[in-house]
Amino acid sequence: MARIIFDAMALLHVRGFDIHSGYLALPEQERVVADLRACLSRAPLFQPVTPRGKPMSVRMSAAGDYGWISDPRGYRYEPHHPSGVTWPPIPERILKIWRDLVPEARLPECCLINWYGEAAKMGLHQDSDEADMTQPVVSVSLGDEALFRMGNPTRGGKTESIWLRSGDVVVMAGDARRAYHGIDRVRPNSSTLLPKGGRINLTLRVVT
Repeated sequence: MARIIFDAMALLHVRGFDIHSGYLALPEQERVVADLRACLSRAPLFQPVTPRGKPMSVRMSAAGDYGWISDPRGYRYEPHHPSGVTWPPIPERILKIWRDLVPEARLPECCLINWYGEAAKMGLHQDSDEADMTQPVVSVSLGDEALFRMGNPTRGGKTESIWLRSGDVVVMAGDARRAYHGIDRVRPNSSTLLPKGGRINLTLRVVT
């Protein structure tokens, strides 16, 4: 059973995950959302399916040189949206988060944009499709709160969970870079950032 952590600190270190609580103030969250709307006007959200053909509960898009694709051909990064257009550039405002928190890392080549409705979740998984696993992953939460579960480098064993709030940023580096993690559930109507509700999660990654 997972141990659930409730935290009011600015920075929490759990299993190698650095959780920056309240990193983005509300006005900056609003500006990031406006930037994302411009991205999604060019590369709209789509619903990916697993290699076995099961629709995922999240909707997805991306910005940068690559986007992450899941379909019957498998999991992979591609330079084009399923519609055939290239992905929009990663907004400078979002790149600033990366530069501030992981200044030693290479610049990200992908900003994955996941939208969670109230019933959406993400099972425990590793981010392992990138070529250079020494580079961090930076995750930004916007909108409704979500229960984030942190596991181990292998499946099984004890896990710990924390409610991520709008404006929280998680850095996965070192041992946490290979750790299993996921979203168990979303708390509907816990934020007013997005007019129609839901949660946006951004994950910045170095792909090559």
